[in-house]
Amino acid sequence: MSEEPKRKDARRNKQSLLDAAAAEFVAQGVGAPVRDIAARAGVGVATIYRHFPTRADLVVAVYRHQVESTAEAGPALLAAGPTAHRALAKWIDLFVDFLVTKHGLAEALQSDDAAFQSLHAYFLDRLVPVCATLLDAAARAGEIRPGTGAFELMYGVGNLCIGAGKDPRYDARRLAGLLVDGLLVH
Repeated sequence: MSEEPKRKDARRNKQSLLDAAAAEFVAQGVGAPVRDIAARAGVGVATIYRHFPTRADLVVAVYRHQVESTAEAGPALLAAGPTAHRALAKWIDLFVDFLVTKHGLAEALQSDDAAFQSLHAYFLDRLVPVCATLLDAAARAGEIRPGTGAFELMYGVGNLCIGAGKDPRYDARRLAGLLVDGLLVH
């Protein structure tokens, strides 16, 4: 077997581990047992530790992977249309989903583990420019009022997500949608 198929296989295995870990983190929080993640991925526990020697390594990798997916979605949504405002609204839905599925991550990010120290800056560095691009496109198209900052919108959406999961009547996605619709020019 040539080196290239082996590398593709390793990337696919790592991707399946990240997907399985993300799903278990949603279901159980970042403290999900490694054996549950391994079972979901269809691999042995040793395989997870070969790729991610510590739980912090796994959490960081999942978080970075999800940040990248969210960041990459922005330009794709904008290109797909039908309007820049609609792309912004869909991206905010993805952002809400990203935020509300991070059970226990806030506590992990505040731990003393060095692996978590740069994650918040990474999150902002990757996602704020994407949100800014979507806001700028919608403002240039005359769909929303100009002047809304990406950081302030994301911060507001983040605050709306704080109550998610505590009460089934609370719908952070719907509230974030109302916020984004409030940007529309009438």
